Amino acid sequence: MQMKPLGRTGIMVTDLCLGTMTWGTQTTEAEGHAQIDAALDSGINFVDTAEMYPVTPISAETVGATEAIIGTWLARTGRRADMVLATKVTGANGGFCRDGEPISADAIRRALDGSLRRLQTDYIDLYQLHWPNRGSYCFRQNWTYDPSGQDRAATVQHMEDVLGELQRQVEAGRIRHVGLSNETAWGTMMWLRVAEANGWPRMQSIQNEYSLLHRLFDTDLSEVAANEQVGCLSYSPLAAGLLSGKYAGGAVPAGSRASINGDLGGRLTPRVHDAVAAYAEIAARHGLDLVQMALAFARSRPFMTSVIFGATTQDQLERALGAIGLELPDEVLAEIDAAHRAHPMPY
Repeated sequence: MQMKPLGRTGIMVTDLCLGTMTWGTQTTEAEGHAQIDAALDSGINFVDTAEMYPVTPISAETVGATEAIIGTWLARTGRRADMVLATKVTGANGGFCRDGEPISADAIRRALDGSLRRLQTDYIDLYQLHWPNRGSYCFRQNWTYDPSGQDRAATVQHMEDVLGELQRQVEAGRIRHVGLSNETAWGTMMWLRVAEANGWPRMQSIQNEYSLLHRLFDTDLSEVAANEQVGCLSYSPLAAGLLSGKYAGGAVPAGSRASINGDLGGRLTPRVHDAVAAYAEIAARHGLDLVQMALAFARSRPFMTSVIFGATTQDQLERALGAIGLELPDEVLAEIDAAHRAHPMPY
C-alpha cells in the first residue's frame, strides 16, 4: 500500500480509498461495517462518503443513510483515529438534500451539523464541496458545456462567503481540511486564489471522475495538481462497473447498478463496449484481472492522490483489494495508451 500526501495538509492517505455510495440501499449496514473492517485490515486508511448518499437510487427516504452506517461503525468500534474520513456538502444537484438548495455559508453550517450527527464524530478530516454552484462539465455535461453565461463577480463573492464559513468551522475544530469535487481547472485556481488572498482554508484535493474510459483530468487539471499540490481523488475508477466486465455484450445483471440507474449516468453508449473489450483483452493477455488493472492504472497516474473504489458485496471488495501494490509493467501501460487512442472518450 502506497501512502500519498493529501495536498499540503501533512496527512498521508493510502492510494486506495473505500467508497460508500451504495450503503443503505444495495449494501446493508452489516455489509458496510464488514467492508470497513476488511479495508482497514488491508491497510487502507481513507474512507469517502457524502451527505446525499446512497445514490443507488437517490431518494428522499435514504438521504444520509450512508453516513449513518459509518457512524454506527465508529460508535461500535471507537476507531475514529484509524480513519481519514471525507464527506461532502451537496449543492443544487443533490436533489433531496435540503430541498436542493445551492451551497452557501448557511447551508454548510446546517449540512455539517447533520453529517457530524450521523457520522457520530466531532470532526471531518476532509470536507468537500460536491458540485460548484455555477455548474460543471462532469457527468457527461462536457458535450454541451458553455460557461459563457457565468457571472464572475458573483462566483468570487460566493467563494469568499463559503471560504469564510469554512475558516470558522476549521477554527471550531469541526473540520480539518477542505476539498473540491466535480470542479474545473479555472474553478480550482480561483478557490486557491481567494483562499490565499484572505488566509482562508486551502482546497487540498479535487474529487473528479477518472478511469480508463474517462480521462478528462489528464490535461489542465493534471497541471493544476502538479503545480499546486491539489491531487485527484478519482471516483468511478471502474466506470460504474463497466470495467468489471459484468456488462459485456450488453448484459444487465440483476441487482446491478445498470438495473437500477439505467444507462449508468450516461456511460452506456454504443461505443463503450468496444472500449471495455479492448482493455479486457489487454488484461487477459497479460494474466491480469480487469478490475485490478483498472485500479492500478488509476493509481499510477502522476496527479493521483487516492483512487476511490466502491463495492456492493464483499466478493467485489476482495477483488478490488487485489489491486493493492499492483504495478503495471511498461508494456501494459503502452498497450493501454494505444487502446485509449483507439477508443477516446467512449461516453
